[in-house]
Amino acid sequence: MWIPNMPVTILTGITATAGALCIFKDMYGGVAFDKNVSAEGKTVIVTGATSGIGKETAWEFALRGAKVFMACRDMPRCEEARREIVLATNNKYVYCRPCDLASTASVRDFVARFKSEEPHVHILVNNAGVLQPPQGVTKDGFELQLGTNHFGHFLLTELLLDTLKASAPSRVVVVSCSAHQKGKIVKEDLNMSQKYDATAAYNQSKLANVLFARELGRRMLEFDVAVTAVDPGFSDTELTRHLPMMRSVTRYVVYPLFWPVMKKARTGAQTVVHAALDPQLQKSKGDYYVDMKKASPSESAQDYELAQWLWRVSEKWTKADEHRAALARAAA
Repeated sequence: MWIPNMPVTILTGITATAGALCIFKDMYGGVAFDKNVSAEGKTVIVTGATSGIGKETAWEFALRGAKVFMACRDMPRCEEARREIVLATNNKYVYCRPCDLASTASVRDFVARFKSEEPHVHILVNNAGVLQPPQGVTKDGFELQLGTNHFGHFLLTELLLDTLKASAPSRVVVVSCSAHQKGKIVKEDLNMSQKYDATAAYNQSKLANVLFARELGRRMLEFDVAVTAVDPGFSDTELTRHLPMMRSVTRYVVYPLFWPVMKKARTGAQTVVHAALDPQLQKSKGDYYVDMKKASPSESAQDYELAQWLWRVSEKWTKADEHRAALARAAA
């Protein structure tokens, strides 16, 4: 039976539902970090800042007055994001620098250039990551997810550690996620070359992030360098672009179902900014935060012997000592 003005009624209902979903999405995401906390006078490095949480984190730091270095693999996209941030924040001290975390040589070159330009780094945000890309290895032969998500950031942090110490009080923020809880460090086959599983490889890399943060925190006990691992929560970013459901027609069914409970990237970035700027977290030495609240990571993530084992392996695989020596020769 036809009801007068039915199209208008249906349209109004759809609009009201969409509005309610948007309001719920904002409320679900949580509160923003204190907007009055300034970052003026601080030099910040954010990896993976072309989009998503990395871009929004860089935007937040720029808005708060920091000098921001966007360490990215894709320079055209980085420059596009940089221009947006500069125009939106009126902060001209935002820079793009090439840094491919899937290449130890690229990481070393980034650090060499950075140190030639800047005497300090007050905040290092290890944010970049890949999620279930096609199976492959980095330029150094590491499984792609572990190599990018962990080894690249491990080397970057190691090579900047002297500058972080000299810039104290300073901070390192390591972005992980709840996937670490299902992660297992496959000691006998870190590269998973014998039996590859994309999901297990990603979970291993996220567990490695938390283990790295905890061991780095332990090593910084005598220094005023804070170390915090954070989980930004289920956020709407490009990280999921390689998932099978996002590469097929099912994305048009699955994505709308999850969209209401996915945080906006800018909301997810608040957890990172909180770890980087909250005065109370300057004493953090490997603590784990979810939605700006301290939480307990998985049992495996609290295994200090495993963390130390991973650190030793990471130093060996990335040839950290050789890269440090190369940097010293170049600076001499």
